[in-house]
Amino acid sequence: MKRPVRMQKLEQLTRLVWESHARPLTGLPRQPAHVAGGELGIMFLGHSSFLIQIGGKNVLVDPVFATRLVVLRRARRAGIQVPDLPEIDLVLVTHAHMDHLNRPTLRRIARSALGRTGRAPVIVVPEGVQDLVDSMGFAEVRTLTWWAQTSVAGLEISMTPARHWGARIFNDVHRQFGGYVIADSTGHRVYHCGDTAYFDGFREIGARLHPQVALLPIGAYFPDTYRAVHTSPEEALQGFVDLGAETMIPMHFGTFRLGREPMEEPPVRLLAEAERRHLLDRVKVLVEGETLVLPARIPPCPSPSSVPPHTLR
Repeated sequence: MKRPVRMQKLEQLTRLVWESHARPLTGLPRQPAHVAGGELGIMFLGHSSFLIQIGGKNVLVDPVFATRLVVLRRARRAGIQVPDLPEIDLVLVTHAHMDHLNRPTLRRIARSALGRTGRAPVIVVPEGVQDLVDSMGFAEVRTLTWWAQTSVAGLEISMTPARHWGARIFNDVHRQFGGYVIADSTGHRVYHCGDTAYFDGFREIGARLHPQVALLPIGAYFPDTYRAVHTSPEEALQGFVDLGAETMIPMHFGTFRLGREPMEEPPVRLLAEAERRHLLDRVKVLVEGETLVLPARIPPCPSPSSVPPHTLR
């Protein structure tokens, strides 16, 4: 007799939790890289968490520094520790799922910033998510819906559509979800899509907002039913092509055991597909704590030869 779906899901969760504790925690945090004026720095912190240094400002996206999400343990340490963060101007949260919105982490970030500088960051969340963060100590909580924009610290933030879901538990389906494009005045534009399945929206986001760098998820795609809300590595690369971006940085892999594919598989498949499609030089797989630094969009002198190549720090 076929087991009820609820029982099957409980068994899957139990197996994921057991496997998340089976191996020792690996990886070491690093210090933030020095990013000169006009440069763009993107530091991978693990899973979908990034420190983005853009326009002379510091932005955290989906920061999760917790070792455990309730009972699920992370496989690799976060790429930086909270006390080592630079002065944070803005925090962006893409949706309310626990692997993207971690309340203890957000509380630590707000308190740390306030204690060090006397000023807490602004936080931006999707519509319907503000109640989860409005007691965290941030200077201001702003909400956005798809295609809406707001300006924070000289940066233009646009919220983008996604194909996912936003409920934190089960019934709070009113909570919205999406991604963000972060733009500065010099032409740097970074797109973090949050969680999403592959969809036609990538083309529209590219046509409207013209991202330079795309941070795209490549994990939790097996079994195939998971691809209703997540992209496979091959689909993520197609999304990158649809966007028309210059550089892709993968995320949502290697940190939390969320799918049934091997933990090491997503970047291997991504790079194989990138090589097949002659895109290997445009895909940058970062380890936790590693920073990709891109040169200023407006060079300090007229000669194009003065612009340095992409560097990793």
